[in-house]
Amino acid sequence: MTDAKPDPLRPTQDSRGFFMLPRAARDAGYYTYGTMDKRPDRGGYQYAHPIMMTAILRVAHEWQKIDPRRVGVGNISRADMRDDGEHATHLDGLQVDLRPIRKDGVECPVSCFSPEYDRAATTKIIELFRAFTPVQVVWFNDMSIPFVRPMRGHHDHFHVGLRG
Repeated sequence: MTDAKPDPLRPTQDSRGFFMLPRAARDAGYYTYGTMDKRPDRGGYQYAHPIMMTAILRVAHEWQKIDPRRVGVGNISRADMRDDGEHATHLDGLQVDLRPIRKDGVECPVSCFSPEYDRAATTKIIELFRAFTPVQVVWFNDMSIPFVRPMRGHHDHFHVGLRG
């Protein structure tokens, strides 16, 4: 009896049939980050429902056409579907956290209260999600952006929830 070896060309899939968002090439329009073991390359929270996977890839593609900076894609859902106490809404693969865009293009967190925060670019990302995907809610603490709703702890990332 031989053990099957993982196919390096096949994307990582969970028991729901959701795929892990791939780490992106430099020109893909997005980069990944997350909280699982503080190592985004492990993809712990990066399992997306097919609707969300399509949404992320479409918005990143559209964004790439207009701006060279990449969108930071964080927590989506875990392969084991557990709630770790921090992400109770991230269980169905239809929720994603994204970083606001920084003026300097550095791929690290920025608060919507920071001088490095690019409100116009972040607004455009949210508009792209609304134009190309079935957005149900956007939680973010920059109330000058139309459609967003405030939520505690959402000053350094925005949360997009899609309809399934």
